[in-house]
Amino acid sequence: MLDKYNADPMLYASLLEYARINRRNQTEAEKILWDIVKAKGLGFQILRQYIIDSYIVDFICRPSKLIIEVDGGYHSEPQQEESDEMRTKRLQSLGFRVIRFTNEEILFHIEDVIKTIKYNL
Repeated sequence: MLDKYNADPMLYASLLEYARINRRNQTEAEKILWDIVKAKGLGFQILRQYIIDSYIVDFICRPSKLIIEVDGGYHSEPQQEESDEMRTKRLQSLGFRVIRFTNEEILFHIEDVIKTIKYNL
């Protein structure tokens, strides 16, 4: 059963397959973060590669409506920054808060990342 945040049923099957591929092919930063937050490691259930609207978000805590995005180097390119901004605005319009971390922040400053996530939860 789809909830109000999930994709249009016509898009859902292709997004679901893509989400499964993403789960199998995590970046190093995503794996590190997932290892910490899975199984309620922060006191909240966190899901990964979750479909909302026409997007697949990296991580989500549904009860607190918090989306956590992990951005690789290509996210600093102007076209991708614009796309990320539009995506964030759409997710915010659905009632979500979005926080973003770079791969480097997760790899080299994970304690600060976890503090920020806990604060936002």
